[in-house]
Amino acid sequence: MKRFPVPLLNGYRNFMSGRYVDERERYRVLADQGQKPHTLIVACCDSRAAPETIFDAGPGELFVVRNVANMVPPYEPDGQYHSTSAALEFAVQALRVRDIIVMGHGRCGGIRAALDPSAEPLSPGDFIGKWMNLVSTAAEQIQGNSVMTDSERQTALERISIRNSIANLRTFPCVKILEERGKLQLHGAWFDISNGELWIMDPDTRDFVRLDK
Repeated sequence: MKRFPVPLLNGYRNFMSGRYVDERERYRVLADQGQKPHTLIVACCDSRAAPETIFDAGPGELFVVRNVANMVPPYEPDGQYHSTSAALEFAVQALRVRDIIVMGHGRCGGIRAALDPSAEPLSPGDFIGKWMNLVSTAAEQIQGNSVMTDSERQTALERISIRNSIANLRTFPCVKILEERGKLQLHGAWFDISNGELWIMDPDTRDFVRLDK
């Protein structure tokens, strides 16, 4: 029998002797009464950009769905499997979150792949290639900008992708209706892995503004 990863076993033991001891009562209440997170965060799978760590959140505070490049697809009730859409529907209709944040980050591998049309698919099925088609139009426009550097193009698409996902959120009837009623707010954020900076999207101008530490 293959052994469970040792670093995870050690991490679990540290958790049980540390944080769990401090928050034992909170876990008991969550187990008895269920979760009531106030915010849904759509984040990237990237191991360097965990929302719970970035926002110093405790158990039960955030409902997090993570996928490659933190994208929200448009509303497509076509009978296929839609994990991000299912999580969104559950968060909005069952958990009744008050805020939805689409949080991107710097140096995103999925965005880099979208900007490089010559990149080889990661697998024969190339799920990532299909998924990144969500930003293919924007990627093609940015690729043709010779004035920008590679890193500038990368950052630009990372932020444009956030705006696209927020637009796609509004194609979901449950989101659109609640936002219009003032019961749900949509936000964009971008995290710089290299220096820990968090940039928030202004809801009016859609510019990203650095948050003071």
